[in-house]
Amino acid sequence: MTSPGFARGIIFGGLIVTVNFHLLYRTLKKAFTPPNIASHHAVLAKYYIRFGVSGIIIFLLISKHIVKPLGLIVGLSIVVVSIVLATMLEITKIIFKEAV
Repeated sequence: MTSPGFARGIIFGGLIVTVNFHLLYRTLKKAFTPPNIASHHAVLAKYYIRFGVSGIIIFLLISKHIVKPLGLIVGLSIVVVSIVLATMLEITKIIFKEAV
């Protein structure tokens, strides 16, 4: 229903964010596991490396005209919007459950 570039932007943006969240989860899980507690410097270094790689990927996708920038923005926002909507749904369930 949309142009191929816009659809690719949504797909690639969603993939970038999903992979970033998964890698962040793995980094934090390893950092806080008791036998292997990592320093905050190592966690921050991995974060900035991941941030830089994501920036390079986004730059290449836009500069090579593989995706439309607006579609990429929508794709990058998918996870955040999903988290906000899930939180709002849970809050409304709690509020209406207590009201009954």
